[in-house]
Amino acid sequence: MTSSEAKARDRLIVALDVESVEAARALISKLGDSVSFYKIGLELAYAGGLGLAGELKQVGKRVFLDLKLHDIGATVERATLQISRLGVDFLTIHGFTQTMRAARAGAGDGGLRLLAVTVMTSYDDADLREAGYALGVAELAALRARQARELGVDGLILSPLELAPIRALVGSKMLLVTPGVRPAGAEANDQKRVMTPGQAIQAGADHLVIGRPITRAADPRAAAERIVAEIAGAA
Repeated sequence: MTSSEAKARDRLIVALDVESVEAARALISKLGDSVSFYKIGLELAYAGGLGLAGELKQVGKRVFLDLKLHDIGATVERATLQISRLGVDFLTIHGFTQTMRAARAGAGDGGLRLLAVTVMTSYDDADLREAGYALGVAELAALRARQARELGVDGLILSPLELAPIRALVGSKMLLVTPGVRPAGAEANDQKRVMTPGQAIQAGADHLVIGRPITRAADPRAAAERIVAEIAGAA
């Protein structure tokens, strides 16, 4: 494998959105060396996925814990400290200033990279209005991006549609990680703001989080390899 192929593979994060550790292990076995980076979200975390995170790290995989922490500051700080001891690579927190500040304190100077969620990719302007926000998606994402940068957060979770303006806003140092990525012809499912993998890379994404187009494919490994090739071609 060339260095450019390895880099493209590392930019794909496969979402293990399955109901059990056993199902996750079966999927990981099918994917083999086609995937180097996995996301463990709330469903799997509550089904024993934190232990699986350790297993993945032991065999050289990278791990993204998508827990979206948001609570009073002291609780977020202590929870982030505990998570940092697991040795995982990425952790999501919600992009509220108190939450980001507390998580930054809890993470310390170790290897854990904090990613602040700007606006969930299943939300649009109407959803934000319904929730009581005065700002639309683009304005709220930009506000939280600026706040995250000022607080020393490592990166952002945002939809593909916000990638280009947010990259211009925060510069090259912050990681931009995007779900809401669907290969051409795939269903959007519950995502409202989507792009293809190649489009998202060209718009400024560092990593793409992709679940169902790979995990529910007839041949998950082949699906992952096609997306890696598309990432490499767009880089």
